[in-house]
Amino acid sequence: MKDPRVEAAKLRRELRRHEHLYYVLDQPEITDAEYDALMRQLRDLEERHPELAAADSPTQRVGGKPREGFVKVPHSSAMLSLDNALNEAELRAFDGRVRELLAGADYRYVTELKMDGLSMAAHYRQGQFTQAITRGDGSVGEDVTENARTIRSLPLSVETSLADLETRGEVVMSRRAFERLNLDRDEKCLSRFANPRNAAAGSLRVLEPQITASRRLEYYTYFLLTGGRPALDSHWASLEELVRLGFKVNSHRRLCHTVDEVLAYCAEWEARREELPYEIDGVVVKVDSVEQQRQLGYTAKAPRWAIAYKYPARQAKTMVRGIEVQVGRTGAITPVAVLDPKEVGGVTVARATLHNEDEIERLGLQIGDEVIIERSGDVIPKVVRVSAQGSMRKPFQMPEACPVCGGAVVREEGEAASRCININCPARLKESILHFASRGVMNIDGVGDVLVDQLVDRGLAHSVADLYTLTAEQLLTLERMGPKSAANVIRNIENSKRNPLPRVIGALGIRFVGERTAVFLAEAFGGMDAIAAASVDELQRAEEVGPKVAESLFRFFHEPHNQELVDRLRTAGLQFTYESKRPKSGPLDGLTFVITGTLPTLSRDQAKELIESAGGKVSGSVSRKTSYVLVGEDAGSKLTKAESLGLRIIDEVRFLDMLRAG
Repeated sequence: MKDPRVEAAKLRRELRRHEHLYYVLDQPEITDAEYDALMRQLRDLEERHPELAAADSPTQRVGGKPREGFVKVPHSSAMLSLDNALNEAELRAFDGRVRELLAGADYRYVTELKMDGLSMAAHYRQGQFTQAITRGDGSVGEDVTENARTIRSLPLSVETSLADLETRGEVVMSRRAFERLNLDRDEKCLSRFANPRNAAAGSLRVLEPQITASRRLEYYTYFLLTGGRPALDSHWASLEELVRLGFKVNSHRRLCHTVDEVLAYCAEWEARREELPYEIDGVVVKVDSVEQQRQLGYTAKAPRWAIAYKYPARQAKTMVRGIEVQVGRTGAITPVAVLDPKEVGGVTVARATLHNEDEIERLGLQIGDEVIIERSGDVIPKVVRVSAQGSMRKPFQMPEACPVCGGAVVREEGEAASRCININCPARLKESILHFASRGVMNIDGVGDVLVDQLVDRGLAHSVADLYTLTAEQLLTLERMGPKSAANVIRNIENSKRNPLPRVIGALGIRFVGERTAVFLAEAFGGMDAIAAASVDELQRAEEVGPKVAESLFRFFHEPHNQELVDRLRTAGLQFTYESKRPKSGPLDGLTFVITGTLPTLSRDQAKELIESAGGKVSGSVSRKTSYVLVGEDAGSKLTKAESLGLRIIDEVRFLDMLRAG
């Protein structure tokens, strides 16, 4: 029999190695499914043997409970901002000051790309990650430790002889992750992030670590400290040591011996910046020697030994020749301006996003107008403003049918985006399949980005329902798919047929219908066919289903393409009926609870299960409709709001008494 301690140590080493290969070196050796299988093995082992749990285990990246707020923490030494050089003359002036202050001594610079993200310090004690702090005002930042743990390129442990090690770096979001996030926010009717920097900052500071984990942030380090001071005698040596320790360090750094070499580096990356998977807004130039940095010292705001060379804004003037529409991966119909081609930041731009009809109206834009365009965080450039109205201008009109599949285009009342509601529209099919198969929905392990791309691109999936007609032989024709992996995928697809009706409803990707609403619908109607046949008024019989949700459901089930999909899923053998497990009545019937803080003996999930099994409901926010607020240790803003509203506040003992009294 294998020793659990030895097996756990082996799995952790293997998972850390694959995390480093994937998230730091971008050189994966195994598929996502194989990585997930290793993670499950370790998680199962740690659950069977709790004494083996370790803070630096890969299983512990996501697990912190939602916070009520962030604690302010002082930095070990100031995280100062940098002075800017906006042109060649200002950069040469900086070099002249360095030369003068060093009195003719030889010196060299380290040049690094100035990544557009959020600065963060990560602390390690005896090689174990202990704390992460945002820059804040430079002297005091916010403790974001639990969120930072979810960043896969941030090691949870390092092999070092330093008892106290601190790294400073930039938390960034790649352009691809930024695009996916905004598409997801479009789908949920949330405002878009303006650029990857804002998205990274917002993602690191959300109150639930699971949300941070889903945002695919990356951490690039550029300082190595101990006791708040540089750990080595040169900045270049520190960067090399960070690489050795397993941190992600920007590979495009360079040693420069003259200001002319620095300027050449700046010019090179201004021309090549579009090749990068992330946003940069300039170059950081630092004197390499730490002793010379000490000699040069600081002004009140910034070091004299470093400067940020900022790139100019990437804008140009051009003419709008037409407006076309494109269908995104969530079905959103996005108008795109067709432009007279213009070079912006070294790239020829012929199209620019207009986002939606409201944005076109805000700009006052019509076909034939002269506009200012800009390349910013968006993958597709955007129109900033109209600079001159055309003499033959023509207004834009959104099409009534999807240009890709011919399905109905709908704009919900109060929303900016118009959408194709055909779940199998080729433009949104990949995203539809990924949602359908995702964890917490149909939970089909192994059906991820890489596999879905191949299934659709090779014509093996024209519909979500095609998952249920796949064979192992078909999967074996795909890249990185062996007999064992193919058999596992087919087995997982088959097992998904046992998922209850609420999961199936949620998997359809109907607007405004999440996990909770799907359960209420299943309980109210008892079957998919009854939901599909219900009128808008009848749909509102279900708990928490109002006119907006009911209208979305009605439109979905009356779209012919979606009706065909539902029929195919029924034929495939998915669960289309539901027997409610909710008690008709109980001691908490009709009561709504909010849980805040850490309870003495119950987890939040356990407390929620007890409430619902006794006929009550659990809400995530405090309002006048809240019956009781169940409070534990470290309760925060929810308790404050409950007190201000005069709500009934109870502890765990009183809560358990209420259950027993029933």
